[in-house]
Amino acid sequence: MTSAPRRLFTYLPVPLRAPLAALLVGTSTLLHVPVLLVVAITKLLLPLPAIRPRLDRALMLIAESWIAVNSALIDAFTRTRFVVEGVQGLRYGGHYLVFANHQSWVDIPVLQKVFNRRIPLLRFFLKSQLFWVPLLGLAWWALDFPFMKRYSRQQLARRPELAGRDLAVTRRACEKFRHIPVSVMNFVEGTRFTPGKHAAQGETYRHLLRPKAGGVAFVVGAMGDAIESVLDVTVSYDVGRPTLADLFADRIGEVRVHVRERALPAGFAGGDYEADPAFRERFQAWINGLWQEKDALLDTWAAPPHPAAGPEAS
Repeated sequence: MTSAPRRLFTYLPVPLRAPLAALLVGTSTLLHVPVLLVVAITKLLLPLPAIRPRLDRALMLIAESWIAVNSALIDAFTRTRFVVEGVQGLRYGGHYLVFANHQSWVDIPVLQKVFNRRIPLLRFFLKSQLFWVPLLGLAWWALDFPFMKRYSRQQLARRPELAGRDLAVTRRACEKFRHIPVSVMNFVEGTRFTPGKHAAQGETYRHLLRPKAGGVAFVVGAMGDAIESVLDVTVSYDVGRPTLADLFADRIGEVRVHVRERALPAGFAGGDYEADPAFRERFQAWINGLWQEKDALLDTWAAPPHPAAGPEAS
């Protein structure tokens, strides 16, 4: 599937276009977030089983509207071509575990654009510090995004009891997710790709960082058989690793997104990654195998096209 950009504002010079895009994105945020908060606070104050599903649905509709506006602005302000494969047959009411390689902050609006209204709202596990981002932190809280507290080795050495808190947050969030349509999103590498990080990890993968299986395994263990399938997503840009400024300055020519729906391997649901070494080894081998396939796919995208055979080839 290839989307056709509408290009309404691409005739404007970048010094005018980029600030206008930022203004419209900000305006959309200011319009959507207060409504989200009103509904979320109503749900908090009136935890009645009869109305809670309606309020949850209202929150999803508001979030989907917000994402749709941002996606329309990408189409209106850029000539970026989106080449998307593998989204046919996805279910809006499903329970998905979604994971992807992490190239750039642009990954998030790209994934939201690709999946909005195709599958349930993508929910990310966020660093606890992001709660304090103006407006956005409250919006993420209203949408039940789990906030994780990261502890340094020094903190864990002084207070070993802190080691299990992230797992407890994961379990509480996933228990809630078992009962609603959901797409739990995880950037398995744990951080954005940079040449420095890649060099420090050696030559295991040409285009990727090493996957960290633990976070995905905790979600699988907590949600168990509530996960219907896994969406394995590969994202690539023709300009390497662009910034959000590159996106609205129209410096990204093409985004490629490949989605492969996979079954969760038998025996993984409910597995104990921490306490079961055999399960941990199987899970790591599965994730590493997927990352090898993803690296090979990125290799084919990076390779120059072969000239056509025969006398007409140039």
